[in-house]
Amino acid sequence: MALVEFRGVSYEIAGKRILSDVSIQVEAGETLVLLGRSGSGKTTALKMINGVLFPTTGQVLVDGKPTTAWDPIRLRRRMGYVIQEVGLFPHFTVRDNIGLVPKLEGWSGVDIDRRVDLLLERIGMPAAEFRSRYPRQLSGGQRQRVGVARALAADPPVLLFDEPSGALDPVTRLELQQQFLSLQRDFQKTSIFVTHDVREAMRLGTKIALLAAGRLDFIASPREFRSAASPEARAFLACLDN
Repeated sequence: MALVEFRGVSYEIAGKRILSDVSIQVEAGETLVLLGRSGSGKTTALKMINGVLFPTTGQVLVDGKPTTAWDPIRLRRRMGYVIQEVGLFPHFTVRDNIGLVPKLEGWSGVDIDRRVDLLLERIGMPAAEFRSRYPRQLSGGQRQRVGVARALAADPPVLLFDEPSGALDPVTRLELQQQFLSLQRDFQKTSIFVTHDVREAMRLGTKIALLAAGRLDFIASPREFRSAASPEARAFLACLDN
């Protein structure tokens, strides 16, 4: 059974069709990259996984259960969510930002401290140096790494990434991508990653789903994607030569 599945999903708002009959399966441990131009529906699809949005028709299932049947709080706590703007609480320390969901889940202070320190070490930010800092005392890349650590903090089975490196410079973006691959090897999470950068999609994904005007244009492994024949896929592949 797929951990996350779209079954014939369409979505409309104010009479405008955003997604049309999208069907995708994401197996445990996979990294699915939703690739597409601006306005292709990829962020809308991502928001359906954690129940921020619901399909007009069709179903999104998590662990075989439609998102409409989940308690929304329980559904969202099964998922770590990383966004471009990071969304750290400015008045919380790094420790408190990372430990927020474990605290809500009732973890002890000792267990939270142990988890925070482990994750800070894994993202290359020594706990003794960074645990007590505030977001304003971090660089953009460091804030984004803390955002990833926060997403992992309560050990959720699914991670959602909405263009987390889009606002970063190319060097920091590459470092963050390498960090993600390292964390994926360590934690083996099921990840869904939104991007419009085909290089990022090829580097990070075990499977790429190309969306075009709200429709699923092509879905395949990165190697298979290089041979895709659709005009939209060829347009993205042409970017690799520039």
